[in-house]
Amino acid sequence: MFRSNKKRTTQNNRNFGVQVLRYNEYPNRLNFYLEAPNEEITIEEFENWAISRLCVLSEIESGLFRNRTLKEIDIMLKPLIEKHLPLSSNISRSLKGSLIDEERKKDHYSHYILKLAFCRSEELRKRFVRAETALFKLRFLQDDSKERLSFINSLNFDWEMVSEEEKRSKLDKLADANFDKVCDLVEKRKVFLEKGKAYVPASEQISLIAEEFSSRLEKSLELTARILPRLDEDDRLLPILNHLSLGFTVPEYTSTIAGIGNISALQIDSLIKHFPMCQRNLHLNLRKDKHLRHFGRLQYGLFLKGIGLDVEEALVFWRKSFSNMSDERFNKEYRYNVRHSYGLEGNRKNYKPYSCQQILTGPQPGTGDSHGCPFRHFSIENLNASLENMGIHDPKILKEINDAVIERHYHIACTKVFEFTHPSVGILQESISHPNQYFDNSYALIKNTNKNEIMEIDNKNT
Repeated sequence: MFRSNKKRTTQNNRNFGVQVLRYNEYPNRLNFYLEAPNEEITIEEFENWAISRLCVLSEIESGLFRNRTLKEIDIMLKPLIEKHLPLSSNISRSLKGSLIDEERKKDHYSHYILKLAFCRSEELRKRFVRAETALFKLRFLQDDSKERLSFINSLNFDWEMVSEEEKRSKLDKLADANFDKVCDLVEKRKVFLEKGKAYVPASEQISLIAEEFSSRLEKSLELTARILPRLDEDDRLLPILNHLSLGFTVPEYTSTIAGIGNISALQIDSLIKHFPMCQRNLHLNLRKDKHLRHFGRLQYGLFLKGIGLDVEEALVFWRKSFSNMSDERFNKEYRYNVRHSYGLEGNRKNYKPYSCQQILTGPQPGTGDSHGCPFRHFSIENLNASLENMGIHDPKILKEINDAVIERHYHIACTKVFEFTHPSVGILQESISHPNQYFDNSYALIKNTNKNEIMEIDNKNT
């Protein structure tokens, strides 16, 4: 058990960047990130490590918003953690060796890079603290008990072990701390209160430690925000930080299901029921106006390319869609751009369909534009009208989606739309992060349904 020791509370209270930690000095798997790193890294490492951490934090934020438990989030995160932010224990050092230090270096640096990106507003700071605290809790619960104790002892908390006499008749180990640091446990009546102290069972000490983690991170972010304008930042880093600060990113989507195959221009109207709202909006405006402006054509054209529309069928589709103009004008003004997006003209780059993050952070729509993300760029009135056109009329469901939009959780709002319009799927394990992911998931349900129907017919005939 620990007792409060106020003499130690400011002994190690260091500001951002005052003390430097060399990257190979990571005795513990867990980290409070109290000391700033100062080793040189490349621009590529700077950006890639930050994006890797954001991939993890984005899914944590999604899980928290959907009221998932830490255990559920842990299960959901495992493959993502293994891919983007692995963090091995000291027990595995004999097998992994220096790889453990590299993992901890990436974890350390990526945390500080995101501090620079997310310290810029109170809203961003709150989101960052909430997601980082949840990540810390998950790691704390996974840690070996000996490593966990070693980490706690390294923190100089104002705790003391409570003597056997002070434990009185209690069977569990307790930690002694000021009760205002464990308000959530006090509210749940999970602590013993006496003379302004909270005696915390060992099983609940994660709450005390997580509260300390959050508190220190909040102060560090506020300090970083104050000194950020004075930092002599590399001009190459500013665009990266600005891009990161626009919102939590998500992993790049790669289709993992057997797709629809090559589709014809004539099939597209019948496939709109599988489109996410952003692509549905582009399609409907194209049909209404018989035209889309540049960024709308690019966003929608690459999406159609991703679902299986080849370049020849794409030319047929766009020519028929732009029915108000002559063949000569179409060939002169639009044919080249269609072929260019397929890598057949210009620099011959084979462009990929835009992800949700690219749509959110790309050129913003103006008057007469149809591209962008409806959840971000539509008014609530227009958004609800579009949702009702997709078959969502329940006021409670509309409120859930609107709440996600107000909180700027646009990918969660899109995920909810998918779940409400595909009730058989239940709750998706992975949030929608790409328009083509939405299409693939929707189309896969139809394919599976058709397969089941065929199997039932075959069984009846045998």
